[in-house]
Amino acid sequence: MGLIRHIFVATTRGARMRALSEVRAQADGGLHSDRCANPTIRKSPDYQLTFIQLEHIEAFVAASSLPLAPHEPRRNLVTEGVDLNSLCGQRFAVGDVQIEGLELCEPCSLFARRTHPEILKFFVRKGGLRARILTDGFIRLGDPVTLLPHR
Repeated sequence: MGLIRHIFVATTRGARMRALSEVRAQADGGLHSDRCANPTIRKSPDYQLTFIQLEHIEAFVAASSLPLAPHEPRRNLVTEGVDLNSLCGQRFAVGDVQIEGLELCEPCSLFARRTHPEILKFFVRKGGLRARILTDGFIRLGDPVTLLPHR
């Protein structure tokens, strides 16, 4: 289906995103050393992990001629070759970690303030996916993203 191209975590809201080659995912918790692993700061207890498509970041740069690095949308996992919108409401795996797609991430004013106002229009339905971690394990750069069979 696709691959993980970047992994990012930030210890607190607004802290610099740190690039990793692998990260431990904890079921019903979050990514080790990421702010969203703390249930008191999540929008919902289930929002433990965020994704965005590299293709959408690159399309924004091409369309706007403005810079946007993969870490700037502040999503944990940057994918390539994956239609994240189709994973909303689905169970899928990143490597051996099972995940459930919960809700699309729409662009917000904070994202616009930290980058470019133009992202508010461009990233509608392209801002990524919020998800819940179902099983413990490690997520690594290059891991495949695959749809799980229906139970």
